[in-house]
Amino acid sequence: MEIGLQIPSFKYPNGSRAIRPKLKEIVTTSEACGFHSLWVMDHYYQIENLFGEAYNDPMLESYTTLGYFAGLTEKAYLGVLVTGVIYRHPSVLLKMVNTLDILSGGRAYLGIGAAWYEGEAKGYGIPYPSTSERFEMLEENLQLAKELWSSDEGSFAGKHFNVPKITNNPRPLSDPHPRIMIGGMGPKKTLRMVAQYADACNFFEGAGMERVQQAIDTLKRHCENLNRDYDTVEKTSLGTVHLADGHDTVDGVLERVKNLSAMGFTHAIFNMPNVYEITPLETFAREIIPMAKEL
Repeated sequence: MEIGLQIPSFKYPNGSRAIRPKLKEIVTTSEACGFHSLWVMDHYYQIENLFGEAYNDPMLESYTTLGYFAGLTEKAYLGVLVTGVIYRHPSVLLKMVNTLDILSGGRAYLGIGAAWYEGEAKGYGIPYPSTSERFEMLEENLQLAKELWSSDEGSFAGKHFNVPKITNNPRPLSDPHPRIMIGGMGPKKTLRMVAQYADACNFFEGAGMERVQQAIDTLKRHCENLNRDYDTVEKTSLGTVHLADGHDTVDGVLERVKNLSAMGFTHAIFNMPNVYEITPLETFAREIIPMAKEL
């Protein structure tokens, strides 16, 4: 089992001037501690009450942030968990992912989903289509990615996007392309698209293990229907760990990791409310990551 770190909060002591040096400390310590991957959210507003925060608390643009991470690291995989399809034209998004992959030495994921934060979109003046339209946009993003990454040039004509002549130069370094991860557990559309297009999926541990198991079973059925080898889909999870007095314990985290492994997950991603203290990362390095690698 690999362990990843999501960094969804930038509200650190000492304000905006502390963000750059604190992120550098978190990212370089995480890689030194053996974290397999580093992730950020794709938001412009903070998620209210994520860690007791308000919508207007600090939030960084995701791909710019990952570019900074790429320059600080050499081994950890990098991705957005997950990119909302409404925020960028898909051809521009693919150029951004290609760029991240090249500048990181082949360590980029394309994490993508249908987007959900309506208040954020409207606050920024970004069109927020219906649920059905956003899922159509998601599928067209995935189809364009497959088209572009199969050749040096491509074109695409869909219901929502027309891309008459897109180039793949420079080509990404990941072989055969950056891993496509779809986030979400929707049984009809999301999991069908995972089976059809994705290299990886991401399920929300906080939904409860019963709901997660249902998603796994549904994904298996979609794979069978599409003649996709279920075992070729990387199963990743996202959860929160708060290593502090009165909160989570190392034993409790290890039990969660063991349960996830038994369900077929190979990559558990965690965020931590107190990650800026650095001590939680060091605890993971000593007591959790070595045990997880044995699963």
